[in-house]
Amino acid sequence: MAKTIRFNAFEMNCVGHQSPGLWAHPRDRSWQYKDLDYWQDLARVLEKGIFDGIFIADVIGYYDVYKGSNYHALQQAAQIPVNDPLQLAAPIALATEHLGIGITASTSFEHPYTFARRLSTADHHTKGRVGWNIVTSYLESGAKNIGQGGLRRHDNRYDVAKEYLEVLYKLFEGSWEDDAVVRDRERRIFTVPEKVHEIGHKGTYFEVPGYHLCEPSPQRTPVLYQAGASGAGKAFAAEHAECVFVAAPTQSVLKNYVDDVRRQAALAGRDPRKVLIYNLVTVIVDETDAKAQAKFEEYKRYSSYDGALVFLSGWSGIDFGQYAPTELVRRVETNAIQSVVEHLAGGDKAWTIEELATWGGVGGLGPVFVGSPTTVADILQQWAEHTDVDGFNLAYAVAHETFADVVQHLVPELQKRGVYPKAYQPGTLRQKLFGDGDRLPAEHPGAQYRDIEAVKRREAQAGASSTHEQPSAEVAAAAV
Repeated sequence: MAKTIRFNAFEMNCVGHQSPGLWAHPRDRSWQYKDLDYWQDLARVLEKGIFDGIFIADVIGYYDVYKGSNYHALQQAAQIPVNDPLQLAAPIALATEHLGIGITASTSFEHPYTFARRLSTADHHTKGRVGWNIVTSYLESGAKNIGQGGLRRHDNRYDVAKEYLEVLYKLFEGSWEDDAVVRDRERRIFTVPEKVHEIGHKGTYFEVPGYHLCEPSPQRTPVLYQAGASGAGKAFAAEHAECVFVAAPTQSVLKNYVDDVRRQAALAGRDPRKVLIYNLVTVIVDETDAKAQAKFEEYKRYSSYDGALVFLSGWSGIDFGQYAPTELVRRVETNAIQSVVEHLAGGDKAWTIEELATWGGVGGLGPVFVGSPTTVADILQQWAEHTDVDGFNLAYAVAHETFADVVQHLVPELQKRGVYPKAYQPGTLRQKLFGDGDRLPAEHPGAQYRDIEAVKRREAQAGASSTHEQPSAEVAAAAV
């Protein structure tokens, strides 16, 4: 039986997302990113194409690694200006009935207590169609501009993220019981106070003693997305993520990634088939191979050399502006996205800087598939069968033309082959994706926080045991 293929749309509340310079194309609409009509029009296109969701990326900060400044980022609108993604959830939900809405927010830049309220509010407003893409961030500029001085080291950012999630699980899953809100007009009781619990969290990075501010939303914990590809990132994804995004440039890299994440998910006690993995791809499709190739060549004429290297320098932490166009990419230890450095400097191909800029000019880090519906469908099926990937996170070259072409040309071909859905399932985003209900499954680590009073007792006992086992400084000094 042929493997089912799923699509997400990869977007960002900005002008130049993955294809810098394409904003200058006469048919491009990305400059309209400030307008709600832009987002609602796109959402309707995607829902017509039965996309799982729209996945809205985000960065806090700006790209200033390339040539040591943000000059070219500003000039080419390379993810700056950039607006807040979470505010798009409500208007997209109003324009659609089924489309999932994945929102990126960093564990490095916002306190979990206030973020929990914002996310629960969005889940309420969308009737349970929200997902959260968990990122730890990679731009030093973002950390500096909120007074942190600079980013924590890469793996330490995941330590913070683990505790961040623990706080959110306690707030989402444990603070309010399912029947806490009764809305009893006769007795004039809206909420039963005994059924709302303080979470009593006191950890290494966060102290949150009190209650969640929101009553339970349809999913309680929104669907959890994650895009880590480093060792620490994959381990985090295997433990927590329900949907995983990766930007693997080749089938061999992607297959190794998928196999590793599924293996680690199984070791974590989770069903590895209930972790959906999507690879970043840009699809340029038209009625024939010749028309698609002509469209691709047209797009490439608008791509920006400097804009592409702005992104690649920011993602990797390597200033590619210091090298001549003919020099080869070299491995450098950085504090940015480690998988990018591995793929570019440690892969099968030796890249010159000029080749790198040309490759990254359309579609960013992912591969670009160009051709007729038959050609592209063959490629996607071959990738899915060989790598066991569940779907593709589609980036655009020209907004909204790229997505409209996929819906018009490619989706019907995949449906004809029986490998793409023809209708949405009812229910929340989690129910649509997995068919097991609105809430986190029992084997997910977040489920263990549903009885928050039991959690607090366990933590108190663990703390007492730790205190008992470790001698005080005075006792230790006396023993010496």
